[in-house]
Amino acid sequence: MSIINTQVKPFKASAYHQGKFIQVSNESLKGKWSIVFFYPADFTFVCPTELGDLADHYDTFKSLGVEIYAVSTDTHFTHKAWHDSSETIAKVRYPLVGDPTGTITRNFGVMIEEEGLALRGSFLINPEGVVKLCEIHDNGIGRDAKELLRKVQAAQYVAAHPGEVCPAKWTPGSETLEPSLDLVGKI
Repeated sequence: MSIINTQVKPFKASAYHQGKFIQVSNESLKGKWSIVFFYPADFTFVCPTELGDLADHYDTFKSLGVEIYAVSTDTHFTHKAWHDSSETIAKVRYPLVGDPTGTITRNFGVMIEEEGLALRGSFLINPEGVVKLCEIHDNGIGRDAKELLRKVQAAQYVAAHPGEVCPAKWTPGSETLEPSLDLVGKI
């Protein structure tokens, strides 16, 4: 069963965020657009490149009203240690959520049970707490923050313009489509 258009399941977790430990829950996602960004583990190889890429684009995400929550099965204490020891992770200004029990990771369907680690999963949640985008990668394949940003912009456009859809490679300002019988077989 697909997670798309389902409500985020309840969770509570501790996170490291801007020099403090904070609590994050499914309720934290409501009222704004959110990205829940799963990665396998702290102190690894591809993960810091992805988190650094998100950090480099964080202001743009924030300007669109989007908060990012990066989640791994590490603890919030490990997140702090990584933040304090890595120049790349030191740039991160969004919450680093600890999920040592795997509850959140399982809720989103990205747990690798035999390893206790998450797959690379990106989920866009609308302000009502409903999943609108799900992308899951093998752990050897890194993600691109610019492409995720484009997908956020498309989801927000579609939410604000009922009856319109965004075609492949759509970017803000590009033409959209209005599905109708007249378009069938003509694209």
